[in-house]
Amino acid sequence: MNRLNAYNIDIFKLSNATHNYDFEVSPSFFEAFEDSLVTDGQVEVIVVLRKSDTMIETNIRMKGSVKLTCDRSAEVYDHVLETGNNIIFKYGDDWEELSDEIITVPRGVQRINLAQYIYEFIGLAVPMKRLHPRFEQDEVEDAETNEMVYSSFDEKEEEDNSSTTEEVDPRWAKLKEIKK
Repeated sequence: MNRLNAYNIDIFKLSNATHNYDFEVSPSFFEAFEDSLVTDGQVEVIVVLRKSDTMIETNIRMKGSVKLTCDRSAEVYDHVLETGNNIIFKYGDDWEELSDEIITVPRGVQRINLAQYIYEFIGLAVPMKRLHPRFEQDEVEDAETNEMVYSSFDEKEEEDNSSTTEEVDPRWAKLKEIKK
């Protein structure tokens, strides 16, 4: 049995109303996706689905933690995530992604699998720069220090330029005389 079948929602037998679903994301979920950024984690997923005659609106809320590898120390740490996203499934002729939030589904489709969408939303919640929490304060201090370094660097450069204009190499002085 495919481990992602647990994320199927049978929409053909749903009434036009609001329905709630709870899913658990565990390490086996991430194993189903090749070359995954996240390989381990525990995330609770709550889906509120509103079905009507023309569309299905889903509100997907996630809360939990995933294991990430720190870019600085290569140490594994738990990254807490809490995110919410919406997807609208509109009835149409074929499967087609109209935008990041709107997808057309064939009118006769009987079920929608949310696993890929959940996986993508978790991936979007992962920061681009993955830092262990013990480095976050250092990162803030480094950012403040870099601003000071840049300003002092500019001042030092101006000082260097002024000192080089005062002390001219005698060989260059002779060349400047020829130029006049």
